[in-house]
Amino acid sequence: MIPAERQRKLLDLIHQQDIVSISSLVGALGVSHMTVRRDIQKLEDEGKVISVSGGVQTLARLAIEPTHNDKSLLSNKEKNAIGEKAATLIPTGATVYLDAGTTTLEIAKRLAEREDLLIVTNDFVIANFLMEYGKGEIFHTGGRVNKANRSSVGELAAQFLQHISLDIAFISTSSWNMNGLSTPDENKIPVKKAIINSSQQRILVSDSSKCGKVATFFICPLTVFDSIICDNALPENLQKNVAEMEITLYLV
Repeated sequence: MIPAERQRKLLDLIHQQDIVSISSLVGALGVSHMTVRRDIQKLEDEGKVISVSGGVQTLARLAIEPTHNDKSLLSNKEKNAIGEKAATLIPTGATVYLDAGTTTLEIAKRLAEREDLLIVTNDFVIANFLMEYGKGEIFHTGGRVNKANRSSVGELAAQFLQHISLDIAFISTSSWNMNGLSTPDENKIPVKKAIINSSQQRILVSDSSKCGKVATFFICPLTVFDSIICDNALPENLQKNVAEMEITLYLV
């Protein structure tokens, strides 16, 4: 069996069972552990599967962006730890971007007492929180309103960001893998790209439950980020892949 044919069969087996052990694949394909691991690595590099402890699984497809309310109920311990770490990375007098999301809201909570910061966001919950409790200056991007996510999206929000210079941007996502970020909402793309182009330092903030997911619209490669802040449940092989991309990884 030639490698391409073997990899197609391997992918079929994974799709049938969702998660498959390495030993099961060795038996089904009649090849060595090393050959199976090489095939998995190739498929993972192509963004088709993700390795887990002792096995491999398909990338989960994100069809619909979760609402703000749905997100607020998930991974709160991890989001708190990410927020704590992110706040320590912000220098004095910085212009900071907080992307829409419940993880970035945790960062905002740690920045409320800092009078030295100018904070830019497209998130209405973050803006409202900082209007009530924040001591620094606040800018909201404006633009088309995404009611479910309580944020602004689209070209008008992106145009605002094109006219501001950001020292550091904390960028959120609901789906990412080693190939990069994706979204089921194409209106988010211009905003994310404008953030990337306008910022000196780009940090992805995401708990590990969002890694290994893929959505319809590609946003950017993972290599645009200087750093990633994630919880320590991120699989070891993915930690290694991030290190090989020369991206600083903070595990909390």
